[in-house]
Amino acid sequence: MQRTFTTAFLAVLLALAAPAQAPQNDTTPAGEAAAPAPTPFEVAKDLAAKGRLDKALAQLDLLAAKTPEEAGVERLRGIILYQQEQLPEAIAAFTKAADQDPNDRESIEMRGVSLFRLGRAPEALPFLEKAHTAVERANIDPQYVLGLCYENVGRFDDARHAFAAQYGFAPDSAEAYLLAGRLFLRGEFADEATVQARKALEMNPTLPLAHQLLGEVALAKGDVAGAILELEAERKLNPLDGILYDRLGDAYLRSGQYADAQQALNRAILLEPSSTAPYILLGQTLLKLQQPIQALHYLDRAAKMDPSNYITYNLLGQAYRATGQMAEANRAFKMCVDLQHSDTHRPAGR
Repeated sequence: MQRTFTTAFLAVLLALAAPAQAPQNDTTPAGEAAAPAPTPFEVAKDLAAKGRLDKALAQLDLLAAKTPEEAGVERLRGIILYQQEQLPEAIAAFTKAADQDPNDRESIEMRGVSLFRLGRAPEALPFLEKAHTAVERANIDPQYVLGLCYENVGRFDDARHAFAAQYGFAPDSAEAYLLAGRLFLRGEFADEATVQARKALEMNPTLPLAHQLLGEVALAKGDVAGAILELEAERKLNPLDGILYDRLGDAYLRSGQYADAQQALNRAILLEPSSTAPYILLGQTLLKLQQPIQALHYLDRAAKMDPSNYITYNLLGQAYRATGQMAEANRAFKMCVDLQHSDTHRPAGR
């Protein structure tokens, strides 16, 4: 399953590739030689660092025509092509760079990253592993994408070890199991997320967020009773987590325990006032409690916080209709439909 990979690593590479900027002086002191003019490759790096990618590529094309080709040309070409989302072309450049210099860790690493971005995790793994083993110090983004590749091919223990290295956890610690479980759930490996969370609790029964993860897995599977059980267990260990009360309110709402849902969501809003999800869920709960005027207050707040969420407008339409404000209800329902057919809508408040 393909995932979006962050580009912070690329910014680091370009920063490292960019030439140092010497202080600019209007005059050269007597007796000192003028600073040498930048080389063509330094010009290309400077253009790339300034975001003038097409001009940088044109400069690299001129350099590539020379024999032998200067070291670093193909690596920089690959980085630029990656930034331009031309992934097959980036792979070709990184491959050529690594062929020219088998110790070019960045090119090997970025070849693997590019393959992963194309959904070719099994092909990406050897390059990411090779780059990883070549360096002792953890490089966060490559560790993450390496873990995702392991996850995609079902090597969950290896994935946990990679994720743990990113955070500095011992590879088989309770914290590593919990971290892996959270990331596996994000990747829709719910069963494996459960395995990891239960192992974390077996090792440390008081570890915060482990029961919450199990509750989220249960919610994802539609096991509302199981979700409430786990989330209540989490509340005893971690009673000041706003996200916990948001999830608990959601579970109570689904189970028809509307008074409990209202209490949990009120707590969520107090602890997480900038999150739209509890406002939306509380509005929905108040509609179930036949309190549409109060529901309007929270739903209107959610719409102002996030005007791109169509679910908010659907609930607003219901609340306006329940209070007899049909013109406002129709406007809200229309906004709901328009957002569902736009490219910017969001179906949930998280």
